Amino acid sequence: MPTYTRRTRVEAPFAAVWEFHSRIEGLEALTPGWTNLRVEAVTGPDGDPDPDVLAADSRIRLSVRPFGVGPRQRVVSLITDRESGDGSARFVDEMVEGPPVAWEHTHSFFDDGDETVVQDRVAYDLPTAVGSALSPLGRVGLGPLFRYRHRRTRELLEGPGSPERPV
Repeated sequence: MPTYTRRTRVEAPFAAVWEFHSRIEGLEALTPGWTNLRVEAVTGPDGDPDPDVLAADSRIRLSVRPFGVGPRQRVVSLITDRESGDGSARFVDEMVEGPPVAWEHTHSFFDDGDETVVQDRVAYDLPTAVGSALSPLGRVGLGPLFRYRHRRTRELLEGPGSPERPV
């Protein structure tokens, strides 16, 4: 299965970065407007609506309509793993309903003094035999999406105008 990985450094404390990414508001803030994201429902592991934290077994039902073209695409994502401790944290979401045949997104965070290293890794496959053959080309679409997400993370947690810095 093809994978895409992006890593960046954020000049913000680990606890603040982890907390920001642990809430549905973080997803909404980091999703580009051209996706026309709509969060339809969020349920926690106990079935309660709108949990404060996206814990393991939380389910996110959303829809997108990229560039306003075509019908809305419905997606359901499940938080399958969440752990933190000793200067690192991560959570994994898997698409359980949606266009890709497979989508597993691992969000990792590493404490580095006054800064935090953020890493996204996506393992994915596209639908149909033709899509599977073209899956490596999915990186072309993932690059701009994750550049935006990492730039926006820095803007929101560091302040405007923060340059992208390689890790």
